[in-house]
Amino acid sequence: MSYQTIEYAVEDGILTITLDRPASLNAFTVEMAGELVDAFGEAGRNDDVRAIVVTGAGRAFCAGMDLSIDGNAFGLDGTLRPTLDDMRERLDDPAIASGVRDTGGKVALAIYDCPKPVIAAINGAAVGIGATMTLPMDFRLASTDARIGFVFARIGIVPEACSTWFLPRLVGMQRALEWTYTGDILDAQEAYDGGLLRSVHEPERLLDEAYALAHRISDNRSAVGIAVTRQMMYRNSAQPHPVEAHRVDSLGVFYASLADGREGVQAFREKRDPNFESRVSQDLPPFYPWQE
Repeated sequence: MSYQTIEYAVEDGILTITLDRPASLNAFTVEMAGELVDAFGEAGRNDDVRAIVVTGAGRAFCAGMDLSIDGNAFGLDGTLRPTLDDMRERLDDPAIASGVRDTGGKVALAIYDCPKPVIAAINGAAVGIGATMTLPMDFRLASTDARIGFVFARIGIVPEACSTWFLPRLVGMQRALEWTYTGDILDAQEAYDGGLLRSVHEPERLLDEAYALAHRISDNRSAVGIAVTRQMMYRNSAQPHPVEAHRVDSLGVFYASLADGREGVQAFREKRDPNFESRVSQDLPPFYPWQE
């Protein structure tokens, strides 16, 4: 796919996805949503991609939804009157998919489903969808110039992009409610103190730090093991009882022990780096992905 609103570049096992509408502070559009969904799907299938870094072109990460577009600014069909039953039973029906479903939510779900680790390098303003799209990413690093805001209350809407699932898990319910009720703009230190960010860096160091982390979590690591671990953490932590995690953990260890786990143990015994050969594109265990 030829992308118009993002850049997609793979180097040394790391994919960099750059939101690329700098003249509008990388404001989010329906087109960008579709391109991001495609990019994360492609990254998941591409064995040359071991980890993903997402950042913004220019001085912003993403200034939120582009509200300058004529008609329904969110790209939705205002003639419809959807119900919760429609969302349960017809989620992929074309009318619902294009006219009702939150575009940011489609991106969040694509990131959630991606089997590769994802790092946000928040280089500037990240508000609205610019903030919520980072929540299903595994790590959020920010520049000291970053400004982050869950500003939905200011424009009369509600949180989107599955953020009511992710944000309380990251920062706790009380802080999630305060940030979404007030719509306050947080500086990087406030977001770090609140538990949203892994780390804060000087602007000129941000991408270097993101790439260093990407290599730490992907070099000499089992790509299949990382993929399964990513889904185990997100899915198992939302289960009502630890026995549900035990079921999945058991299958995970069983199948890993027949492939990369065997090589990893042998490398440990021989005091050498492992040579993991399993590929995400074809060697994921038969129970993956599993249902909640």
